[in-house]
Amino acid sequence: MQAFRNPIPTVDIIIEYKGGIILIKRENPPPGWAIPGGFVDYGESLEYAAVREAKEETGLDIRLVRQFHTYSSPDRDARFHTISTVYIAKGEGELNAGDDAGEAGIFTSDRLPEEIAFDHRNILKDYFTGRY
Repeated sequence: MQAFRNPIPTVDIIIEYKGGIILIKRENPPPGWAIPGGFVDYGESLEYAAVREAKEETGLDIRLVRQFHTYSSPDRDARFHTISTVYIAKGEGELNAGDDAGEAGIFTSDRLPEEIAFDHRNILKDYFTGRY
C-alpha cells in the first residue's frame, strides 16, 4: 500500500484592529512574528478554523470580511508543504497573546517587525499594496 503525501490545509487571518493589523510572536519554531493562524482540524470549515485560530492566538472575536488569497508554494513552510487560505477580518475585544503566541502586537505597513516567519512578509506586502 502506498502512503499518500498531501499538502496540509491551514488558515491565516489578517486581523484589522485599532488602525493596524495583528501579528503574533511565535513561541515555537520557526521563530519570528506571524499572521495569526494555524492548521484546519478534520471536520471543520476554513471559516470556522479562522475564527477559532484567531480567538486562540489573540483572544479577539473576529468578523470575517472576505477571503483574501490562497498561498501554496511548497516551500512556504520549511516543516511541511502547507496550503494557506488567508482571510481579512475585523477584530473586537481585548488583544491577549495566547496558545503558541508569546506576544501579540499591532503593526502598520511602515512599522513591521524585522523577523517575520514563513512567507508572511510576502502576504503582508500583497495585503498592503492591494495586490489581490
